[in-house]
Amino acid sequence: VLASFRGMGQHGLPLEIGDTVQILEKCEGESPDRDGIFPSSYVHLKNAHIKNKGQFETVVPTEDSVITEMTATLRDWGAMWKQLYVKNEGDLFHRLWHVMNEVLDLRRQVLVGHLTQDRMRDVKQHITARLDWGNEQLGLDLVPRKDFSMVDPDEISVTELYKLMEHRHRKKEMPVQPNTHHLFVQVKSLVSSNVGEELEVFFSIYDGRESRPLSERFFVRLNKQGVPKVSEKPERQCTLFVDLGSSDLRKDVYIVVHIIRIGRMGAGEKKNVCNVQYRRPFGCAVISVADLLTADSRDDHLLKVYTCNAENEWFQIHDNIIRKVSSRYNLLGSSAGLAVSLQLLHGDMELIRREYMTLFTRDISISKKLGFSDVIMPGEMRNDLYITLEKGEFEKGGKSVARNVEVTVYVLDVDGHVIKGSVWAGSGEPGTDPFHSFVLYHNNSPRWAEQIKLPLPVDMFRGSHVRFEFRHCSTKEKGEKKLFGFSFIPLMQEDGRTLPDGTHELIVHKCEENASLHDCSRYLKLPFLKASLLANSQTAKSTKESFWITSFLCSTKLTQNGDMLDLLKWRVHPERAGDSLSKLKEIDGSEIVKFLQDTLDTLFGILDENSQRYGLKVFDCLVHIINLLQDSKFQHFKPVMDTYIESHFAGALSYRDLIKVLKWYIDRIVDAEHQQHIQEVLKASEYIFKYIIQSRRLFALATGGQNEEEFRCCVRELFMSLRFFLSQESKGTSPIAQTQAVFLKSFPTVYSELLKIFTVREVASFVRDTLGSLAVGMQADCPLEAIKLQCIAKTVESQLYTNPESRSILLPVVLHHLQTHLQEQRDLVMCARVLTSILSLLNKDDMDQSASEEVSVIVRSLLTVLLRTILEVTNRPQPAGTSMRLQFQDVTGEFVACLLAMLRQMTDKHYQQLLEAFPTKDDLKDFLLQIFTVFRILIRPEMFPKDWTVMRLVTNNVIITTVLYLSDALRKNFLSDNFDYKVWDSYFYLSVIFINQPCLQLETFAPSKRKKVLEKYGDMRVMMGCEIFSMWQNLGQHKLNFIPAMIGPFLEVTLVPQPDLRNVMIPIFHDMMDWEQRRSGNFKQVEAKLIDKLDGLMSEGKGDETYRELFNSMDCMKVGEVDGKKIGCTVSLLNFYKTELNKEEMYIRYIHKLYDLHLKAQNYTVTRCCRKEYLHLTIIQNFDRGKCWENGIILCRELADQYEAYYDYRNLSKMRMTEASLYDKIMEQQRLEPEFFRVGFYGKKFPFFLRNKEFVCRGHDYERLEAFQQRMLNEFPHAIAMQHVNLPDETISQAEAQYLQIYAVSPVPEAQDVLQRDGVPDSIKSFYKVNHIWRFRYDRPFHKGTKDKENEFKSLWVERTTLTLVQSLPGISRWFEVEKREVMEVSPLENAIEVLENKNLQLRSLIAQCQARQMHNINPLTMCLNGVIDAAVNGGLARYQEAFFAKEYVASHPEDCDKIGRLRELMFEQAHILEFGLAVHEKFVPQDMRPLHKKLVDQFHLMKSSLGIQFEELLCPAYMPFANGSPRTCRNSVPNLISPDGVRVVARRSPLSYPAINRYSSSSLSSQASNEVSNITGQSESSDEVFNMQPSPSTSSLSSNHSASPNVTSSAPSSARGSPLLSDKHKHSRENACLSPRDRPCSAMYPNPLDPAQQVLPRPVGETALPRSDPNLSAPEKGTGAPRPLQNRALICLFPPSTGNCSSVPPFTPSPTECQSGGLVSNSPVLSGSYSSGISSLSRCSVSDASGLEAPPPGDPTALTSSVSSGSDELLRRENKTPPPYSVYERTNPRRLVPLPHSLSIPPGTDPPALPPKPSQLRAGRLDSEPRRGEQAPRPRPLPRKVSQL
Repeated sequence: VLASFRGMGQHGLPLEIGDTVQILEKCEGESPDRDGIFPSSYVHLKNAHIKNKGQFETVVPTEDSVITEMTATLRDWGAMWKQLYVKNEGDLFHRLWHVMNEVLDLRRQVLVGHLTQDRMRDVKQHITARLDWGNEQLGLDLVPRKDFSMVDPDEISVTELYKLMEHRHRKKEMPVQPNTHHLFVQVKSLVSSNVGEELEVFFSIYDGRESRPLSERFFVRLNKQGVPKVSEKPERQCTLFVDLGSSDLRKDVYIVVHIIRIGRMGAGEKKNVCNVQYRRPFGCAVISVADLLTADSRDDHLLKVYTCNAENEWFQIHDNIIRKVSSRYNLLGSSAGLAVSLQLLHGDMELIRREYMTLFTRDISISKKLGFSDVIMPGEMRNDLYITLEKGEFEKGGKSVARNVEVTVYVLDVDGHVIKGSVWAGSGEPGTDPFHSFVLYHNNSPRWAEQIKLPLPVDMFRGSHVRFEFRHCSTKEKGEKKLFGFSFIPLMQEDGRTLPDGTHELIVHKCEENASLHDCSRYLKLPFLKASLLANSQTAKSTKESFWITSFLCSTKLTQNGDMLDLLKWRVHPERAGDSLSKLKEIDGSEIVKFLQDTLDTLFGILDENSQRYGLKVFDCLVHIINLLQDSKFQHFKPVMDTYIESHFAGALSYRDLIKVLKWYIDRIVDAEHQQHIQEVLKASEYIFKYIIQSRRLFALATGGQNEEEFRCCVRELFMSLRFFLSQESKGTSPIAQTQAVFLKSFPTVYSELLKIFTVREVASFVRDTLGSLAVGMQADCPLEAIKLQCIAKTVESQLYTNPESRSILLPVVLHHLQTHLQEQRDLVMCARVLTSILSLLNKDDMDQSASEEVSVIVRSLLTVLLRTILEVTNRPQPAGTSMRLQFQDVTGEFVACLLAMLRQMTDKHYQQLLEAFPTKDDLKDFLLQIFTVFRILIRPEMFPKDWTVMRLVTNNVIITTVLYLSDALRKNFLSDNFDYKVWDSYFYLSVIFINQPCLQLETFAPSKRKKVLEKYGDMRVMMGCEIFSMWQNLGQHKLNFIPAMIGPFLEVTLVPQPDLRNVMIPIFHDMMDWEQRRSGNFKQVEAKLIDKLDGLMSEGKGDETYRELFNSMDCMKVGEVDGKKIGCTVSLLNFYKTELNKEEMYIRYIHKLYDLHLKAQNYTVTRCCRKEYLHLTIIQNFDRGKCWENGIILCRELADQYEAYYDYRNLSKMRMTEASLYDKIMEQQRLEPEFFRVGFYGKKFPFFLRNKEFVCRGHDYERLEAFQQRMLNEFPHAIAMQHVNLPDETISQAEAQYLQIYAVSPVPEAQDVLQRDGVPDSIKSFYKVNHIWRFRYDRPFHKGTKDKENEFKSLWVERTTLTLVQSLPGISRWFEVEKREVMEVSPLENAIEVLENKNLQLRSLIAQCQARQMHNINPLTMCLNGVIDAAVNGGLARYQEAFFAKEYVASHPEDCDKIGRLRELMFEQAHILEFGLAVHEKFVPQDMRPLHKKLVDQFHLMKSSLGIQFEELLCPAYMPFANGSPRTCRNSVPNLISPDGVRVVARRSPLSYPAINRYSSSSLSSQASNEVSNITGQSESSDEVFNMQPSPSTSSLSSNHSASPNVTSSAPSSARGSPLLSDKHKHSRENACLSPRDRPCSAMYPNPLDPAQQVLPRPVGETALPRSDPNLSAPEKGTGAPRPLQNRALICLFPPSTGNCSSVPPFTPSPTECQSGGLVSNSPVLSGSYSSGISSLSRCSVSDASGLEAPPPGDPTALTSSVSSGSDELLRRENKTPPPYSVYERTNPRRLVPLPHSLSIPPGTDPPALPPKPSQLRAGRLDSEPRRGEQAPRPRPLPRKVSQL
């Protein structure tokens, strides 16, 4: 498809660019009756052929398969490449992008088709390498290829497929290490050199171990600036040292650099002294080759250059540097050095030329190795003679000082002419003539060690010689060079041998400059070697001067061996032929291969002329040459010999002698004492037979086939001798056995030669008889057994075995040996190789009768033993070594491939024959069990590498085909009376594993891969599932044997997300239930097993989304989801298993899971609550980590009781100390109060266990509403955040979406004694305020009726919603569902009362903290006082007075008279608190804040005046008919010590908005105020000053409340999705201002006080109660329990007793201390009783619970005890000497009782446990305390509470 087509027409087919379309019909032209499905111009037609015609046919284009693969692979990469960017894998993203572009470019080159064959091969190889790299990086499958093309697994055997896969895998895992290496060198410059002269730089490879050069020298000239002289030719600066072997890459192999300067004799001489320039030593540098091994690219190096201290040491300066003899050299300069670029290249030269084409296009110089490389290649041409000028010994020659000797080298031909350019100082520079050595200053024994190369042609060696002239170089002004002698040496000797390698001492012939050396004939007759002179010769005595050179010849055409020349020229001296043949074995192999063809011609020439005399020697020489070519160094000359045999060999009569001698040797094997030479003969049998066969062919060609029968008879006799020799039994270490092994190794190579003359059947018969003659029954450890198997392996791999005729002859003997080895588990690797070769030749598509018979024979012989072998190999432990482990994996994979290939070749006939061949059903049973077990092994993921998907699919296809055949045998033989459970169970188990294996889960594949698999194999899971169903139906009554055992496995099958498979498998469960019902009358067993297995599977995260919808309670257990959901779901499961199923074991399992989840989430406190059986010490530790110390104390006491009971005082002491530490932490460490959030899940897209339900969640530490909401939105990314708090309607709850409604709620703590007791620090109370909470609340303000614009408080109502949970928080989860929702409305008047109560509570708390010096900063109290006294927002108290104290309101709301009085009471109470607060503030206020304090005092006077006026106006009983006096009771005073830890300061909260939980007594505070103020100020203030001031219109006590943050309109943060509009956000800003910070809706910050329903009912004025513990009372007064009124005395005395509403109980007389106390209210007779009654309680500063207690009706006898519960508790505690109990609250709601964990539970009806007595006390002390506890009045049932919104 060339362009995308939308296909909008009636029958239009949408197309995307790049799609492939198979066109069945084409419409030409336009026809109104027929419309096409897409335009033909949108596609490009390509030739293709169809494979597998039918439903799953595949259209394959006829283009190159590499193009097809590239196209498909690039499409797959495209999608995955984009995902790399998304996953932020930038490196792979960019690399893959470059590779994709590279592959696209190569694809264009292939499509163009203009490439040569070699270039096309290179491009395809490059493409496949890139494709394999990309597939490996992306985790795609390994592609099997053959000749760069993908192979179809159906078109080749499984064994061949395995070989291809393994070859590619091995190539990927272990790349082949090259054996040949090359060194690239590039000279750049000599850095920081101030030489000022030209330089010559020589590089060479040097072996430091043997102190010899390994390569010739590379020569570069540098100019005076130190840079290459010929800079315009960069190839002159580079070289490649070639043919370095792996042994040359050692640490002691170096790159040595010698630098020679061209200039004056002395470096410091003046320029005018001498104009002649000499070559003089300068410096040397060394670097190890091993330093270059780690570099992957070309590296630049700066080589340090060293100079020689003495010139006579120059010849070994590099050795001194290597050995670090620093006394003999110096560094040229710290910054000086030779800059070079070095790189090691690996591989043969052809590969290097292809990969580094730019180097060779510039004609880079090649520096050769001295000598041949490790492998000598035929056709290699080389003829180099290397001469090293070593040293000289010269006389002074009449000079007073030593000479400056320079050597000049000439090469002269046979005519005496100088050969131009014949002397090379090194590669890189052309040759010169002559060559001048460097000069050593004043040295008569100079040592140069300078190497030169003479690359002369072969034909110029004869007659040529080298002449060395010696001159003294003068340092005078003339600078003349004076000749004083010469030496010479011929290059070739008279017998044709070249100059032998080694050191030669030459004679120095004296001469003068004018001597004529042009006539060579004059001196060539002279001796030239000192060794050639006789010892008594006068010439030797007179010649004292000598010159030494070392020569080395590296030639493929010249020889230095005289024996080789004698053999080649045997016709000159025929009588010496025998000696020459004998000496051939002593000649070096490189000399023989140089003249291989000439040598062979010589040997066969001698054999033809005199076979009787030299036949045996010629045969031995031929064997020696043949075995020489077996050496790895010369193995590449085998093709040379093959070419010689085919094209140049002419010995037509040689076969007779060769057969004769070979048979002679074989016949003497048994009797020979020494077998070594015979073994050499048999090792060369391959080429001996080649010569025999070729000789016979030449003879037959020349004679027309004469003597054919004679030849055949000779060959048969030869094989008879071989069979006799092989049949000899011997031990494995005997010489004969070793000789047999040698022959068996080379015997398979003879087959192809015999086929050139004999027929296939004849050769097969030879081989069969020969292999059959091998001795049977050898020992298992005999080495010959392995060699025998190797011979068989080579036989089945040979050309002979590929012919069907020969296979029928050879197969029985091969299978016989193979079966023997497999049964004994010997040589398994070779057995696998043999079996692989046998099965590779079988093709099911070309199955004829003979091939079918072969399969039958193979199956009958090897199938059972092969199954057993696989079982034993796979169960055997893997070896430890890497090589052995790889070999172990190889043999396993090869055997598996063989088994698969064998099974794939089997047809119905073969299976029928196989099953009928078992004699008994037990044998058949064993076979089935074996093959089912092997199949289960083959399905294992570790059987093949991860990316071998092709091999896995082939394996599964073979397995399912075989299972379909074997299932018939299962039905026929193992049903009814012959039922066998083991076989059927193995079958079902295999089927389940087959379906569940990962490689068949097509849903996880890419679309293209899934399509290919379905087209080729279909969905094999469905096929196997249908087979399971069919087999299950055949079981009949035997199904009961598999119930409930097979429920779990079959249930795993249903987890596969394949609808057809599920439709097949699910009816089996119904059938199971039916059969279970028949057997036991119910199917509880099936049900229980189903639930257990489902639970386990869901816990493992198995099953798709559709499947998990069926079991929604497990939906969130999948891996990767948040822990909160996991915990919640686990709790649901616990309840389900405990209540619904009563599955104790499942319950215990999930207890452990829940424990682990809580530990992971760091919910240490919750951890204890969900694991009852855990050790107490661990529980205490978890409580300690979770800062739940109160619960830990209880467990400490339990342990302490146990320790005390058993007198374990040591542990008792430790436990008491632990308990004490927990008490310390309660008082000293700060604990954060968590926030609580209500979450509603609405919409059908939520799981069932969440859908349309609401929960309350306990937030994490420091987690506020915005963070919590964002966390929930991240957890449910598709959810929509609702921006209101109203309950959603049906459109939301039934919508196909997800809606989250989140807002904060306030906890409503249950009534607990600790919260009602006086003097309990806030650090203690804070725990009970946020723990064990069942109910939560939130408020929403609204206007009812017409809104009063002048005073909106008149119509502002509050809707209060209370949420009751199924369990208390915290519990075993952070989440619990809301069980009950209650909604009530709070009137404006009640709201005003709550606002004032909260503000009064806040003032009391701040004053108490300041008074107890708990506040480090007085600013919070200052701000709170200022906000109340100087209120400027919303009118303050004045608005309340206008709204609720007006005559109209009182007349229209007569039922609110009590509440109006309560509001009035709170106003006056606030005045007293403010007065006391100002007194405390005056004491602690800093000096700089005194003006502010004075202003507050003045404003307070105006406020009191305003309150006094209003009080007088409303004092009339007509407007305040309080029948029962004050509506309040049991209000305690402010605590004396309140920890600042209990104060919660959070975001969006006013600094004054502190939590208001408890209600306080105004009377008690006012009396305290009077005492404290009098003590502080030292003066009193009359009541007239309090109430008779003038009103001020600006006075307000609610300004701080009204100025609180207006965060009450919405619970959703602004960052949440769908942020509300500005108008909605501030819609109720004024309405909310009237609410306390804890009462404002949609706020996550503020806990709330109690609602009116929870407040205490009014108590009659006359009711009395026992007094509290008062330090100002005397002991008799405390003990008598004189009644004291608990009501507000200030209000009680306002009404005359004649109203009849007061009690007849006489009034309480205040104590003397109370009467004497001075202050504000003590002078007021009206309020004196009120103040005196609160003094004692203020001394303890107790705090009541937020809810208060419900008062009993009048006359109730329990009123007395209930009203003084706190006081009596204190008396009891003092008597028992026990601290206040800190028990865990138990819910008293009779509606539902949820027991606490065992260690936390408290017996009902008892108080929390007190501290245990000392060990010395009797246990009776506890018993005595029980009656007193029983005398206490029962605690009143708390009224329903309102829950505020945070």
